[in-house]
Amino acid sequence: MVMRKGACRFGYWWVQVEWSGDTIHRIQFSRKGDESYIPPQIRQFVKGKSTQIAGLKSIALSDGHPYREIYESVKEIPYGEVKTYSEIGTETGFHARTIGVAMRRNPTPLIIPCHRVVAKNGIGGFTPEIDIKKALLDMEKKNSTTPITKKNKNKMEES
Repeated sequence: MVMRKGACRFGYWWVQVEWSGDTIHRIQFSRKGDESYIPPQIRQFVKGKSTQIAGLKSIALSDGHPYREIYESVKEIPYGEVKTYSEIGTETGFHARTIGVAMRRNPTPLIIPCHRVVAKNGIGGFTPEIDIKKALLDMEKKNSTTPITKKNKNKMEES
């Protein structure tokens, strides 16, 4: 299958996407780019017009990927909500530091929404810039139609 590349804007950043068919191989954020075709589900998501990216698969969920179990757990975090590294660790049986490593190595942020994983006492990290994570969480908080639980509201405010 042919590998395609494209990009669209998200605030100050460019969302660079590499895909073949319905499988996303890489999503990266950068300061430079050129507007070009990307799967419409991703464009709608970063424009705040959709709360999900349906119909696309992440290469990170393929059989044999070392962090597959972690990524499957993170993929289930609802739009507009967050979980801590420790909560994902409890769900998957991995140490919170391993969760952090998996998030840093996530080849397909947005498809595997690693921006929704936060530290117990703050926002945690995000590659390449923490401001991207803040912008994604702010967009989701603003556009979410899901009632926010008190516990989740406190975590969102801390992040």
